[in-house]
Amino acid sequence: MNSFYSSLKVMGLFCFVRCIIGPRLFRINAVDGKEGRIYDPNILEAWSDYIIKSLTLAWGLGVYSSPAIAAILYRKGYFTVDGISSLGRLVSLVGVTLLGTIFFRGLGRYMNYDYVTFLNVLESEKSNINKVIKTGLRRYDFEFHDWPVSFRWNDVEGDKSKPPIFVEKPSSRSSIFMTLGAIPCEILSYIAIHTFGRRLIYPGTVKLLQAAVVNRIFHLCFQYGAERFKLITRDGNAIDSVFVDRRSKKEFPNGETLVICCEGNAGFYEYGAMATPLEAGYSVLGWNHPGFGGSTGVPFPSQETNAIDVVIQFAIHRFGFMPENIMIYAWSIGGFPASWAAMNYPDIKGLILDATFDDILPLAKARMPPSWGPLVGRTIRNYMNLNNAEQVIRYPGPFLLIRRVRDEMICTSDSSPLQTNRGNDLLSKVLQYRYPKLITPETRWALEASLTLDKDSLITLWHQYEVDEDICAATVRSYIEEKSASFPMSIGDDMTMEQKLQLMFYLVQKHMVDFDSTHCTPLPVELFQQPWDPEALLNQTESSDDQEKIKE
Repeated sequence: MNSFYSSLKVMGLFCFVRCIIGPRLFRINAVDGKEGRIYDPNILEAWSDYIIKSLTLAWGLGVYSSPAIAAILYRKGYFTVDGISSLGRLVSLVGVTLLGTIFFRGLGRYMNYDYVTFLNVLESEKSNINKVIKTGLRRYDFEFHDWPVSFRWNDVEGDKSKPPIFVEKPSSRSSIFMTLGAIPCEILSYIAIHTFGRRLIYPGTVKLLQAAVVNRIFHLCFQYGAERFKLITRDGNAIDSVFVDRRSKKEFPNGETLVICCEGNAGFYEYGAMATPLEAGYSVLGWNHPGFGGSTGVPFPSQETNAIDVVIQFAIHRFGFMPENIMIYAWSIGGFPASWAAMNYPDIKGLILDATFDDILPLAKARMPPSWGPLVGRTIRNYMNLNNAEQVIRYPGPFLLIRRVRDEMICTSDSSPLQTNRGNDLLSKVLQYRYPKLITPETRWALEASLTLDKDSLITLWHQYEVDEDICAATVRSYIEEKSASFPMSIGDDMTMEQKLQLMFYLVQKHMVDFDSTHCTPLPVELFQQPWDPEALLNQTESSDDQEKIKE
């Protein structure tokens, strides 16, 4: 009997400690006919949580305004022995207040039946060796850091014969004296990228911005039946992901295809690109960049590629999607992990890049003072070498670029957003690699001109050069039947200049869709389409008239 009461005391103490260090609970979701509702903390927990969040917000503001605060304290005479002593007492008082508040928050949780029930379910799920999250935990929406791990990068045996592919950074030979002389610039580059640089490139990592984003995971769960997962990458980061399964559902004919979404530099799966493929009826897997939302880490290129790699492995090995049934859809800076994934998983169904650039360096230079050019170039190439075009040209599958006509973010001149849109450069580089006999020095002017035209002007250009879509399709089909669909193609080697221009304009139209909007407008579902696949032309019946026209 004594041992029984002792165990109860131990269990009670353990539960109380877990209440102190446990995650914040946001919502109790509707599952199995049970009504969903916002979690209702008692007054002790609510006020304690308010104080903790206020102190955390004040700390964040203090960090970002620390230079100004330091200057004010210096002028007020706090950089003396007495001043530092006063600051020390203030910090100690804040620390004691914070610890006491955490204790009372835990006490409030301990007296809340809903929270204690949630903790019991959470502990049970964490001891689940099968890593299959049961319905019990799906009832709760809470802080992600305590979510049980669903998949690790080494849970499956990888194909050792196919190591990951990476685009090498440009190498430069320099003497020892030049290397030594560059050390100050290297130091400046390191400081710049690890302070304000990466936050300018990825503002979604700023905690103040994240605090302003209301957690909407429960909305995805309620409306779409989403399931949340924690994935562990090769470098130890935890990636916050969510999956909506539409397979075997008659009302979703596209459900057998999985769309993996890669968000922008201030986008989260709760608010970002997932909405469009969800509305189009696809199965969708979303994830947050390292350092975004519940994901840990920092969105440097190596961590980004490790993140998308574990996401794809998770889709293949946990849910059973074959690569040929997976499309990758990326918006803005999400084009970097998306193009890396396409390069490393060449059998995927297609790659859709929305409002994406070819290389981040020209965009970075355009937004910095000209005198900073050398420092910006060194910093980008060493730490944030997001060279999407170099990765896309190594992907042999179907590819579609969605260009925002009034995109103010990926252009190098605000006065001419369409003409300086870096999406033009991305498409130009891809077409030049895939069709080198069409995109030549003699025809390049026409390609560049066509990419700077709006929709009406492009239609006029088509009429001017008498572009016949059926004939162009038949030409591509005949080439694939005679040779192959692999890139680069030698199609156009024996064509006249007029035929080359006609086919080039046709290919531009097949690889790019214009959307008359700015950068952050949600993509309409009617513009979300599977990329054009040249090999699909083999399934089309070619008319005898087209055959005769090609021969002529």
